[in-house]
Amino acid sequence: MTGQDAALASLGWTEFFQQQLSTAEIADSEPVRVSTVHRGGVEIIAPVSDIPTVMMLPPTFLSAPEEERPTVGDWLLLDPRTRILTRRLARATLLKRLAPGNRVQLIAANVNTLFITSSCNDDFNLSRFERYLALASDAGTDPVIVLTKADLAQNTQPLQQQAAALMPSLPVICVNATQPGGVTALLEWCGKGQTIALVGSSGTGKSTLVNTLIGHDRQATQAIRQGDSKGRHTTTGRSLHALPSGGWVIDTPGMRELGLTDTEEGITDVFAEIEELAGQCRFSNCTHQKEPGCAITAALASGQLDPRRWRNFTNLRTEEARNTATIAQRRKRGRDLSKSIRTDGTKKRRGK
Repeated sequence: MTGQDAALASLGWTEFFQQQLSTAEIADSEPVRVSTVHRGGVEIIAPVSDIPTVMMLPPTFLSAPEEERPTVGDWLLLDPRTRILTRRLARATLLKRLAPGNRVQLIAANVNTLFITSSCNDDFNLSRFERYLALASDAGTDPVIVLTKADLAQNTQPLQQQAAALMPSLPVICVNATQPGGVTALLEWCGKGQTIALVGSSGTGKSTLVNTLIGHDRQATQAIRQGDSKGRHTTTGRSLHALPSGGWVIDTPGMRELGLTDTEEGITDVFAEIEELAGQCRFSNCTHQKEPGCAITAALASGQLDPRRWRNFTNLRTEEARNTATIAQRRKRGRDLSKSIRTDGTKKRRGK
């Protein structure tokens, strides 16, 4: 492995990205990774030190659909002679959500592990965990539930057991990020070239956790409010930071809403036992309400299936289907508008 190859690998470069390069691109392009996104440009990290840190995005990037524009964690190709970004490589994983206004917002790309954070107080919410787990599973990112502020709970074991029961082999780690050694258990996911991202509600201690993992203060933090055990929102943007362990961490703002879209498979993975039960119903088109031979209603009656889990499953499936249809309609309107503009332009050039 050359020095250039080793430097790229330390940034998270893998064979998945290497295989996307043409012979000409291997010879004439420099891969760079997006660390921060601005309105008309990006901040990048590159193995070559003389490449500018901030790069403006060419018009082809800016005019692309929002889902195709660069986001934190993306790999871009740079022409070292012209200092122009030429294209974005396909993503190994992509975390996204339906944001307010019925638009898709990209959270982060090429993330190996998603730390789903919740503090050990009133913020603990199993249904919210399931929502984040569906997001991670559909994206192809390995989830880890991180219970922060362990000092706020007299006994964290019941919380860990409840969270771990949501999916088979789901890691649940309890930490006190205010202590230097309080995050040691998380380091196995932070190895060289690995990328982790943190998600969770505002005030769950994500910024404190990032600071402790990095080893110094990079993110502002605020104390929790008295009276409702809620934290104050601090992080306002997404950014990629280097870890002493050789990995990379992406902090994200607390999200008031995490709308699921295009995550049907992720929901199926999180609620695998419900999908299995549904397959045992007498009728293939069972609505799981009053039909005879319904395995779901039988499991609910016997206590085999948790009513909270069933309600959240149906809620997430309904929401995901509605959101996905809404986005599909918006994309179609965008395509129709673009087609109309092109047609009008052609007619004008022909003098019609």
